[in-house]
Amino acid sequence: MQTSQKSRNTGAGIHNRVYNQPESIEPFCLTGSHFQILNNNGYPDHTRHQEPSVVSSPALKDQFFTLESSPPVEYSGYNSSFGGSLSSNSRSPFSPQASSQSCLSNLHNSSPDNTYGSPISSGVEQALRDIETNLLGPGSDFEEITSSFDNKSKYHKILQLPIQNLDVKQTLIDIAHAIDDGAIEVAGKLMEALESKVSVAGEPIERLGAYMLEGLKARQLSSGSSIYKKLRCYEPNPKELMSYMSILYEICPYYKFAYTSANVVIKEAMQYESQVHVIDFLIAQGSQWVQLIEDLAKRPGGPPRLRVTGVDDYDSSYARGGGMHLVGQRLAKVAEAHGVAFEFHEAAISGSEVNWGNLRVQPGEALAVNFPYVLHHMPDESVSTTNHRDRLIRLVKQLNPKVVTLLEQESNTNTSSFSKRFVEALDYYTAMFESIDAKLPRNIVMPRDDKRRISAEQNCVARDMVNIVACEDTDRVERHEPLDKWRFRFQAAGLVAQPLSYAVLTAVQEVLREFSELFRLQPRDGALVLGWKNRPMVTCSAWR
Repeated sequence: MQTSQKSRNTGAGIHNRVYNQPESIEPFCLTGSHFQILNNNGYPDHTRHQEPSVVSSPALKDQFFTLESSPPVEYSGYNSSFGGSLSSNSRSPFSPQASSQSCLSNLHNSSPDNTYGSPISSGVEQALRDIETNLLGPGSDFEEITSSFDNKSKYHKILQLPIQNLDVKQTLIDIAHAIDDGAIEVAGKLMEALESKVSVAGEPIERLGAYMLEGLKARQLSSGSSIYKKLRCYEPNPKELMSYMSILYEICPYYKFAYTSANVVIKEAMQYESQVHVIDFLIAQGSQWVQLIEDLAKRPGGPPRLRVTGVDDYDSSYARGGGMHLVGQRLAKVAEAHGVAFEFHEAAISGSEVNWGNLRVQPGEALAVNFPYVLHHMPDESVSTTNHRDRLIRLVKQLNPKVVTLLEQESNTNTSSFSKRFVEALDYYTAMFESIDAKLPRNIVMPRDDKRRISAEQNCVARDMVNIVACEDTDRVERHEPLDKWRFRFQAAGLVAQPLSYAVLTAVQEVLREFSELFRLQPRDGALVLGWKNRPMVTCSAWR
C-alpha cells in the first residue's frame, strides 16, 4: 500500500475544486459556472439570485460539475494498491475522524441530538423484513415496489421546494438517497440548486456542504479513482502544507489531545526503564516526541536511553519537504540539548507493509508502540484477504510491548452502506466544522474568509471527506471505526486494555483550557474520549 509520488498527485486537487471561493483567494481552481455572491460581511447574499424552485433547474449537464471532464491521465509506474485514492496519512488526523450503533434507519430524521441512532429500531426493522419474507416468500419484490412508489412521492415533494427554502444538511442527505436510488436526474437538480447555498468561507454547514457536494459530484461521475486522475489543480508546496497543518494544530485541539495523552501514557509506563524504544507508525514531523524527550530529561534518577523508530511513506516525506533524516536530526538536537542519549531509526515504508524486520526491536528494550490516527488507513477484511489492519495489531502483540497507544476518530465509516456512511460522515464533520469555528485560543484572529484558514480546511480536512463519500473498495482509504470495534480487534489479538490514569485526564484538561468550553472530556471504560458538545470525536486508549 505504499503511496508513491504518482498516486499522491492523482488526488491532489479534489478539495481545491470548490464553490464560491472569494476572488482574492489564490491559487485554488474554480471551473464551475455557479458562483455565490457574498455580501460585505463575507456571508452569502441569497437575495441576488433565486430560482423559483428546484424543478425549474435545467437537466444535469457536463458543465455543471466543477471536476475536469477530460479523459483520465495515465501515469507510468503507477503501482499503488490504492489506485487513485485520496490517501493522506501525514496530512490529516481526521479522516472527517461515532459509534457502532450510528447507522440510522431513517436518514431523513438525522439531527445532532440523534447522532447514534437506535439498535432497537434496527432490530425492529430486521424483524419486519423477516416477517415480510415469511409471508411473501424469498425474492419478493413487494419492498421494491413500495419503495419505488415512496421515492417518487418523496422526490416530487422535494423538487417543489423553492431553492431558498432548502436546508443544506437535509438536501445533502436527499442527494445521497437519490444517488442510492438511481434517481440521477433528481440528484443532479438538487446538487445544482445547492451550489448557491454553500461556500468555503461561510457558516460551518455552508463550508461542509461545499466539500460534501464535491464528493457527491465525484461519486456520481464515477467510482472515484478516474476522477482523481483528471484533476489538474494547484498543489501546495511542502512549506505551505506545513503552514496549513500548523494552523489546524493551533485552532482545534485534536492533534494536541493525541500527542499529550499518548505522551503521558508512555512516560508513566517507562518511568523505571533504562532503555526505551518508541515505534511511531505515523512519524510525520516527529513533533510529538519533542515534549516526551523534555519530560524524560526531568525524570528522577536521570533519563533513559531513548530510541525512536519512525514509520513513514511518501505523503509524510512530501509534507516535511524531505526524508526522515530531517526528523532524526531535529530530535537528536533536542535530545542533546536536554542530555538524553538518543538514536533514530528510519522505516520508510507504508504501515500496511511493515514486518518484524523493519522495526529492529532489540533485547533489553522497553517498547512503546504509537498508533496516531493511522490504523483506520490499513485495509481490513472487507478490503483485502490479507487484512493488514488485524495483521499489524497481531504483529505488535508479538513484539511484547510495554504499552501501545491508540488514537482514533470516533466514527463508523468502514463497512457501512453508502447512505449510512454518508450520514455518519455528515454528522461527524458538522461537529468538526462547528468546533473549528469556536473560540480560538490565545486571541488568534482568523475569520472565515482568511486564505490560510480556508487552505487549512481544504488541505487537511476536505480531502478525507471526499474520499469517504466518493470512493469505494481499495480506493476508499478513510475507513474509521469506533472504540468498541477497535477494542474487539485488540482483544482478539491478545492485547489487554490498560486504564488511563488521572494524570492523563488532567494533562489534557490543561490543553483544553485554551479552547471552547464546549469541548468535553469523558472517561469511558478505561479510555478517554474528547467530544464536541454531545458528539464524541476522538479517543485515546492504552493496551499491553
